[in-house]
Amino acid sequence: MSHLIWDKSPTEPFTLLFPTTSSSVLLLELTTKSKLQLDKISSMDIALPNSYHSPDGQTRVRVTTISRRWIDSAVGSEVGFDATWWLDRNLIRLSSKFGDYRKDDPTSFTLNPCFSSFPQFMFNLRQSQFVQVFNNSPDEAAYFRMLLNRKNVTNPAVMIQPSLISYSFNSLPTPALLDVASLSADRILLLDSYFSVVFHGMTIVQWRSMGYQNQAEHQAFAVLLRAPHDDAQMIIWERFPVPRLVICDQHGSQARFLLAKLKPSATYSNAHEMAAGTEMIFTDDVSLQLFFEHLQRLAVQSS
Repeated sequence: MSHLIWDKSPTEPFTLLFPTTSSSVLLLELTTKSKLQLDKISSMDIALPNSYHSPDGQTRVRVTTISRRWIDSAVGSEVGFDATWWLDRNLIRLSSKFGDYRKDDPTSFTLNPCFSSFPQFMFNLRQSQFVQVFNNSPDEAAYFRMLLNRKNVTNPAVMIQPSLISYSFNSLPTPALLDVASLSADRILLLDSYFSVVFHGMTIVQWRSMGYQNQAEHQAFAVLLRAPHDDAQMIIWERFPVPRLVICDQHGSQARFLLAKLKPSATYSNAHEMAAGTEMIFTDDVSLQLFFEHLQRLAVQSS
């Protein structure tokens, strides 16, 4: 861990040299003169250029720029930052600016195909462990956010919006909706949220408990049971730090790791609209459909 204490003007540039494997913290100690200058600026920009030689002998430079607002420590300790409200507000602003609609007509709202998946991505982000820290210790919350900041674009995208693969006798492994409707007694689900989860439906659990996978006449079931585990191991081998593999059964205690990532299209609040035996999630969170309906209504409102 490297530390730097800088006691000059916050507007003056400075140069840092970090080892490639180090974690660094910048501690800016403001002098009286520096504090007087803070009234004239609202933010601070830190540019971290990284120079290295590629295998073919070329010199390359990558610059990472970090922007932070100046906040009085006394104010910051009294006023909490509501990340969910901030995300919702900016999503509404973006949708209002880039969407196509008629004023005060939510049914006319459409988004450009380039933005069509963005509201769903933000819906998953606001429900992720990066924003919702309930049921996570401070150490766990810090660990998840550290991984989010250190990984490349692909891995955080999977962390925020996981992929769900369905395995069954009726078809090859296929992508499934990240929704509670994807739960089925005769399916095996593989959730890749960077921290992989393998979920077995009740029928699969019963057959496994009866040992069908060990009988010669049920080799197809043995192959089905082994496929998601093999795919999960391939995912694990390619990642660092090594993800935790959670094996869970429908209605089991470990199933909460999967249920926490699924969209609650079926909850106790709309149980009367669902068919008998439909899997549901006991939560007060809104479904993606209701979330998008509210977004449409707020985006088209006249200012």
